[in-house]
Amino acid sequence: MKLIIHRGTKEIGGSCVELYSKETRIIIDLGMPLVNAQNERFESKLLEGKNIPELIESHLLPKVKGLYAGEEKVIDAVLISHPHQDHYGLLGYINPEIPVYMSKGTQALIEASDIFIPTKANLRNVTTFKMWGPFIIGDLVITPQLVDHSGFDAAALLIEGEGKKILYSGDFRGHGRKQILLDNMLKYPEKDVDYLLLEGSMLGRGEGLYPSEQAVEDKMATMFKSKKNIAFVFCSSQNIDRLVSVYRAAKRTGQITVIDLYTAYILDSLKDISNKLPQYLRPDIRVFYFWGHRKMLRDNGLGNFVDKCLSARIYKEELSRDKKSMVMITKYNPAFMRLIGYLGDINGALGIYSMWEGYLEQSDFRKPLQRQGIEFKTIHTSGHAPERDLKRLVEAFKPKCIIPIHTFHPQEYQSLFPNANVHPLNDGEEFVL
Repeated sequence: MKLIIHRGTKEIGGSCVELYSKETRIIIDLGMPLVNAQNERFESKLLEGKNIPELIESHLLPKVKGLYAGEEKVIDAVLISHPHQDHYGLLGYINPEIPVYMSKGTQALIEASDIFIPTKANLRNVTTFKMWGPFIIGDLVITPQLVDHSGFDAAALLIEGEGKKILYSGDFRGHGRKQILLDNMLKYPEKDVDYLLLEGSMLGRGEGLYPSEQAVEDKMATMFKSKKNIAFVFCSSQNIDRLVSVYRAAKRTGQITVIDLYTAYILDSLKDISNKLPQYLRPDIRVFYFWGHRKMLRDNGLGNFVDKCLSARIYKEELSRDKKSMVMITKYNPAFMRLIGYLGDINGALGIYSMWEGYLEQSDFRKPLQRQGIEFKTIHTSGHAPERDLKRLVEAFKPKCIIPIHTFHPQEYQSLFPNANVHPLNDGEEFVL
C-alpha cells in the first residue's frame, strides 16, 4: 500500500491525501487552500476562469491523475472528513463518475452552503456513511468515527487493507460540546494502528484565554447579563457548536437571539440530523432579513423557506427599539454597517469576535466599530486539538508511525512525541506503507 499527501504536509488547509493498494485508489479530502505560497490568505477568485489543466499547472488543484472531470476515471472514491472548505472546497472539479463518501451532516451542510458561496461543490454521486459503520471500497475497509470538532458531523477515518491499519485523524479536539467522543476514543483505542496521520493545527499557537466551548458560553453569558445595549457576535454560521453557545448564553440571561436568513437556513438544514439545535421557530429566536440572503434563497427556488421565516422575522424598527434585550449573530460587511446606521444610538453596544484571530488580523474591523462606540471583545476557543490532546491520542493509540499533516509546524512533532516514530513527508512524495 502507498500514500501520497498531495497537499498538507507543511500547511493548514487544502488537505488532499491519496491512498492506494494493489486494487484500489482513494482520495481523502479535497480541500481549498487557506493560504497562498506567500502565506497570505488564499483568494478563491484565483480559481475563476481557469480550466482544469491550468489549475493543475498553477498548483491550485493537486496533481492527481484520473481524479478530475474530462479525464479517464482512475480514482475509485473520494472521502470527505467534514464540511469545512479546506477539506472539501475543490470537489466541484472531480469526475462526476467518482463516488463521494461523507456523513449525512456533512452532505447537508455542504449543500446548504453551496447556495450562498461562489465556489460550489456541486455534489453528485454521493454515498453517505454512518459513524462507526464499516464500509468497503475495493479491497479497503473504512470505518468513520465521529469526532469533536467545530465542523459539524466530522469524522476520523480508520482505513484497513493489505494487513495495514491507517488512522486519518481529520480535524478534532476534546474541548467542544462533544468532548466525550475524544474521551471514549482514548478509553477504548483502536489496537495495532500502523500509521497515524495526525493534524497539528494548534502547534505554534497559544491555547488562548478560553479552554473550552463551555467557557465561551459562560463568558458570553456574563457579558450579556451586564450589557447596556445590543450585542453583536461575529462568528461563522457553520460553527454549529458556537451558534449553540451564543444561543444558550443569551437564553440564560433572558436575551433574544437574532440570526440572519443564512444562519436560519443552515440550522434548518440540519434539523433532521440533530433535533437539539436552536431553530427559528423558537420564541426566543428572531430572524433578520438581509436582502442578499433573501435573493440567494429565492434564486435557488427556496422562496418558501423565506416565507416560512416570516413568523419569526424582526424588522429594524423593533431591533432598534429593543436593542438592550437583543444578541445578534452577524458578519462584518457593508450590509451590517448599513444596519448599524438604522439602529440609532449604539454607544456602549457590545461586539464579540468569536472566530480564529488570524482572520481578524487579515481584515481588522475593530477600529470602525469602536468609532461607533461599540466595546470590542474576543471570546473564542479553537476547533482543533492543543498539544495536550495530541499527546493523549498518541499515548492511547501507540501508532507504529506518526505522519504530520494539516500543520505549519511538522518539525515540532519529533520533540512533541520523543518516543515515537515520526515520519514527516513532503507534498507529492510517495511513501510505501
